[in-house]
Amino acid sequence: MNLNLTGKVALVTGSGRGIGRSIALAFACAGADIACLSRSEANSKQTADEITALGRRAIPYAVDVADSKAVDAAVEKILADFEKVDLLVNNAGITKDGLLMRMPEADWDCVIATNLSGAFHFTRALSRSLLKQRSGKIINITSIIGLIGNAGQANYAASKAGLIGLTKSTAREFASRGITCNAIAPGFIETDMTHELKEDLRQKLLDKIPLARFGKPEDVAAVALFLASSAADYITGQVLTVDGGMVM
Repeated sequence: MNLNLTGKVALVTGSGRGIGRSIALAFACAGADIACLSRSEANSKQTADEITALGRRAIPYAVDVADSKAVDAAVEKILADFEKVDLLVNNAGITKDGLLMRMPEADWDCVIATNLSGAFHFTRALSRSLLKQRSGKIINITSIIGLIGNAGQANYAASKAGLIGLTKSTAREFASRGITCNAIAPGFIETDMTHELKEDLRQKLLDKIPLARFGKPEDVAAVALFLASSAADYITGQVLTVDGGMVM
C-alpha cells in the first residue's frame, strides 16, 4: 500500500492542536508540505515548527474559518506561497453545548459558522484550483455525533451532520475532475475537549465503547493519511467512523 505523499501540499485547518495537529504531522512524515491553519498563529506556528524539524516545509497562518473573506485571502496567500494545494483537511471545529430550549441563537450560529460554513468556505475557495489541476483530495472531519445526535449538542450535531451532506455533494460535483471528498467521523478522542469531561461521564462513555478506551488523535490521523494517499483513489463520498466500535 502506497501512503507516500512526497510532492504533495496539504492545507489543514485547526492544525494547532489535537486531531488537526496529528493529521498535519502524519502527512508531513509521509512527505507532504503543510499549510498549518489555526485561529491563533501561535498554535499553528508550534505545529509548523514541529514539521520543519522533520525536514518538511510548513508555514503557519492565522484565520477565522467562519469569515469567508478571511478564508479567501488566506487561500490566495497559500497558493502564492506553495503554488498549489493537493490535500484539503477541514478539521477546525468548536463546541458551545447547551440544551436546545435554552440555547442562545448566538451559540447556534457560532458553531454552525465554524464547523460547517468553515468547511464550505475553504472548499469553495480552493475549488477553482483543484478543478483546474484535475486532482486533489478533500477530507472533512465530522463526528459520530453527526450520525447519532447527542442531548445538549443540537448545534454541534447539526453542524457535523451537515458536514456529511456537504461531503457527499462535493464528492458528486468534483468526481468528474478526479477529485475525491470523504469524511471521517471520530468517536471520543483524547483531546482538550474530552479532558474537560467529568470522571463519571467519562466512565459512562467508556462503557459504550466495545474497545473500552478513548481513541487517540493518531488513530484519526492514520485514517486521514490513508484517504489522502493513492491507496484511496477509488473511494469518494464516504464516511469512515473511528470510534472503537461505539456506532455500528
